[in-house]
Amino acid sequence: MVEMCDIEVVVFDVLGTLVDEPSGLRAAIREAVSTPDDAPDDESIDGLVTVWQEHIELEQRRIGQGHRAYVNSGIIDGEAAGRVAAHAGLTDPTTIARLATAGQRLPSWGDSAASLERLAQRLPVLGLSNASRTALLRLNAHAGLRWHQALSAEAALAYKPAPEVYQLAIDTAGCPPERILMVAAHAWDLRGAQSRGMRTAYVPRPVGDPPTNSDVFDWRFNGLDELVTMLTAR
Repeated sequence: MVEMCDIEVVVFDVLGTLVDEPSGLRAAIREAVSTPDDAPDDESIDGLVTVWQEHIELEQRRIGQGHRAYVNSGIIDGEAAGRVAAHAGLTDPTTIARLATAGQRLPSWGDSAASLERLAQRLPVLGLSNASRTALLRLNAHAGLRWHQALSAEAALAYKPAPEVYQLAIDTAGCPPERILMVAAHAWDLRGAQSRGMRTAYVPRPVGDPPTNSDVFDWRFNGLDELVTMLTAR
């Protein structure tokens, strides 16, 4: 088994693992639908967030199954914004256009930026995200995420967990996949990396996808601080 000291490159999922996607969407939707005379309740906002997320998941799944040609996350986010607008009765084009870019303004978790900064002093660090190139660029700037390189699944014309997306990280790292560590809060994401021979580390987040009893990942950490401490104690 590869030991922690054998890891040469660390790859992080972004959405959900390093940034709080639902919280950011909730804030953007609340901004879009609120008026001086009407402040929607939390239940209404949560329902609209569900409309958005269900559309994203459905369309990415359709693309993965070959039922739709690839389009980047910006296109799908625009569709999701349109669905939310239809449900909420929004008609102002400027408001809907801003809502479509909500994925570029997601807040980072409290330990994300500092942990990346600390780890990057010792090891090459990559981001690997389903976000489009443009969305990832702006999201990184907004959330204060600093990488040696951030990779968008757009380059593979696919969405995780398609194997070609993980291959992007392997090719960029330039070392055997068993020396690359994929870090995510989503078990489905780690399974995808595992299928390409990458090492895996699960870090829990409130919005993540926890491992099942059948998942066997290389490491599990309580948070990014713990992960970085283990990786840098070498």
